[in-house]
Amino acid sequence: MTMVFENLRIALNSLGANKLRAALTMLGIMIGVAAVITLLSIGDGVTRFIAEQFSGLGSNLVFIIPVQEEPGRPGSDPLTESTLTLRDVELLTDPALVPGAAAVAPSLLRDGELRYGGEVRQVSLRASTPDYLVAWGLEVALGEFFTAAEYNGRSRVVVLGPDTVTNLFPENVDPVGEDIKINGLNFRVIGVLESQGAGAFGGSRDDVAIVPLTTAQDRLFNNRSQRTGEFLVDAILMKAVDDAAIDGAIIDASEVLRQSHDINFRDADDFQILTQQDFLDAFGSVTSVLTVFLGAIASISLLVGGIGIMNIMLVSVTERTREIGLRKAVGAKRLDILGQFLTEAVIMAVLGGTLGIVLGLIGAFAVRTAVPELDTSVTFNSIALAVGFSVAVGLFFGIYPASRAAALNPIDALRFE
Repeated sequence: MTMVFENLRIALNSLGANKLRAALTMLGIMIGVAAVITLLSIGDGVTRFIAEQFSGLGSNLVFIIPVQEEPGRPGSDPLTESTLTLRDVELLTDPALVPGAAAVAPSLLRDGELRYGGEVRQVSLRASTPDYLVAWGLEVALGEFFTAAEYNGRSRVVVLGPDTVTNLFPENVDPVGEDIKINGLNFRVIGVLESQGAGAFGGSRDDVAIVPLTTAQDRLFNNRSQRTGEFLVDAILMKAVDDAAIDGAIIDASEVLRQSHDINFRDADDFQILTQQDFLDAFGSVTSVLTVFLGAIASISLLVGGIGIMNIMLVSVTERTREIGLRKAVGAKRLDILGQFLTEAVIMAVLGGTLGIVLGLIGAFAVRTAVPELDTSVTFNSIALAVGFSVAVGLFFGIYPASRAAALNPIDALRFE
């Protein structure tokens, strides 16, 4: 124990005698640790953000999407038309066939051009049924959502997101009751949705326009199958009665769709049923790889810092050759010299790592301030990883200079000029 304290004293004295050189050497470790902590906090923040977006929708949602032989968005090309039809929606809505479904909402997803006066806005245009509001758990801030009567009557009505209203209408205009053009056709605004914020798939969920599916079929989009003439939908959202009913609803829905599509028991489904947990697992895999990738990039800075420590320690060994020879002459053993220089290298790495932790915390806080939606809270694991890495760097890159110092012949060292 006495030797450990003696090595610490000698190392601190040596660093104090060359303050600027030691500070510049520690700078590389400090930047590396700060980069690791900041980038790992960003990766963790993205993971938490995605999880929060999905959990905000509720935990009893089931997504039904088509499986396509050709890549592309459903309906964007005749070769990639959806395998889901309006008849499928009607079957899934039947409580006798799928008793676990509380609401079923089909969707057509397109880009739309909205025009009001001289203002033009490109938005995400969605066509669905009155159940869309219930299935997604949305609230209407102004006006109302379209009713079953308006849906069946193919009324040209539209419900807008709050961002769409802000970008399309002047501040002094109440949008409810106003007429706008969607892809050149007149529609009346009957409601404005409550703000939903950013979406789990990117973009804003508030910059949308929702019209009745029947109206879209007749007036906006030609979404009939070229093979069968049936009305197609891009996706179907099904909300289960509760969490316990999800598994049963999935089994019933799968059986209904297989019968509707005449799929033999040996053939693969032409649709895919996903839950929120499936999406979370998929995004979790992506964000985990992203976090590891960011950490690996940041670790390059630690590697550069470690090389700096090795370089300075080699210089220090050369400068203190006579000191090493003198210590050996008065009885210092090889292990004592090795411990002395290893301690010096580790101290530089640990001090640099400690300052890097402070800088990393500041960096994470700056990112959170710039992007409030992203919770970049620094976890204990990222700090422990950064500190452990810095100590390992100090040991690894200090071993060679320390070994070189310990291997010096005392007589040759004392002759060194």
